[in-house]
Amino acid sequence: MQELIKKVLECQTLKDLEELRVFVLGKKGILTQEFAKLKDLDNEKKKEVAASLNEQKESFNKALNLKIKQLEDIELEAKMQKDAMSFHYFDENVKTGALHPIMATMDKIIEYFVSLNFSVESGPLIEDDFHNFEALNLPITHPARDMQDTFYFDDKRLLRTQTSPVQIRTMLSQKPPIRMIAPGAVFRRDFDITHTPMFHQVEGLVVEEGQRVNFANLKSVLEEFLHYMFGDVKIRFRPSFFPFTEPSAEIDISCVFCKQNGCRVCKHTGWLEVLGCGVVDPNVYDFVSYKNVSGYAFGLGIERFAMLLHQIPDLRSLFEGDLRLLEQFR
Repeated sequence: MQELIKKVLECQTLKDLEELRVFVLGKKGILTQEFAKLKDLDNEKKKEVAASLNEQKESFNKALNLKIKQLEDIELEAKMQKDAMSFHYFDENVKTGALHPIMATMDKIIEYFVSLNFSVESGPLIEDDFHNFEALNLPITHPARDMQDTFYFDDKRLLRTQTSPVQIRTMLSQKPPIRMIAPGAVFRRDFDITHTPMFHQVEGLVVEEGQRVNFANLKSVLEEFLHYMFGDVKIRFRPSFFPFTEPSAEIDISCVFCKQNGCRVCKHTGWLEVLGCGVVDPNVYDFVSYKNVSGYAFGLGIERFAMLLHQIPDLRSLFEGDLRLLEQFR
C-alpha cells in the first residue's frame, strides 16, 4: 500500500489521479479484487483480512482526497492566472470627468434662484393641450400657436414646447404665495445653428396675493440674475408680446463677444437677446381659479446661456458628444 500512496503523491494531474483511483478501487481494481476473495476465507481469517483491507483502503482514500484538493487548488490558481484582467491595457493617467456644459449652466441657474427661496418644480414631458396652450392664454384659434412648431401625438397629446405647463400645474395644486422655477427639456420641430429639436429651459413664476408684485420687482430680480451669470454687462428691456404675460418684455445684454463693437454673433448690433419675461396675464389666473393676485413670469434657454458663457458658436455641437469639445470643460 505504501507504494500506491507514493504513486498518489507523484501524480501531477487530476486525470492521472483518477486513473490510479480506478486501478486501485475500480470494479477490477487491485483492492476490489482482494475484497472479492474474502468470501473464500473462514470467519476468523475473513475478519483479520477484512480489517487489514479496510485500513489500506482508508489510508489510500485519505492520501487520494488530499492530493485531489491539492491538484484542484493548483488548477484553479492556473485558471485564475489565465483569466486575470491585465491592468497594463489601461491608461494610468486617469482623467477626471466633468459636468456637460448644459447641465453645469442649469445647475448655476438653479443655485441662484434657490438662494432667493424659489422652489424647483417639475412636470411631465408629454403634455396635454390644456396645460401647454389653453391655460396659458393660447386657445385653439390663437395665432401665436404658429410661433411654436409642435410635436403632436394626437389632437390632445404632445411633447411640451415649453416648461410653462409646470407653472399651471403648480398653481392648480398650490395656493399663493408661489415662488418657483421649472427647469427641464422641451421639444420643437426646429434644427439649425441656433435651434435643436430638443433643448432645455428654465421658466420662473412668482405669484402673491393682492397687488404687491409688479414689473419693478421682476426687473430687479432679473437684472441681478444677469449680472450674476455674465458679470458687468449692460442690460436693456424691450417691449414684446407673449400670450401669457402683459405687459411683456424681452431682455438683451451687451455682447459678451465683442463688447458692443459689433460682430457676427450679435449681428453688429452690440446686443444679445437672452430671455423673455412679463407680468402674468389676468386670463391665466382665470384658468387656475386665482382671485386678487399679482405675479410675474420669465423664461430662458439654457443652451443659449451655455453658448454665451463658454463662447460656443454652434448650438448643435453641444449635442454631438465630441470629446474634443467636452474635455475643455473638465
